[in-house]
Amino acid sequence: MCKHQPRCPDAAAPDRMAARVTASHPGQGWSLLCNGVVLFDDAGMLLPGGQVIVPSAAATLPTAA
Repeated sequence: MCKHQPRCPDAAAPDRMAARVTASHPGQGWSLLCNGVVLFDDAGMLLPGGQVIVPSAAATLPTAA
């Protein structure tokens, strides 16, 4: 999918979130990355093959003020 040089990380790579955003829908809470990953505002992901990556518990914990 990626036509950038250097290429963006593959959807299966551990650093897949480093791919460029090709479509952003902040009002709906998601962005499409150029590697086919749908990235949600809560850090959850939907991979091109349909696999769901749930956000880590650390990413959803409130921070102390």
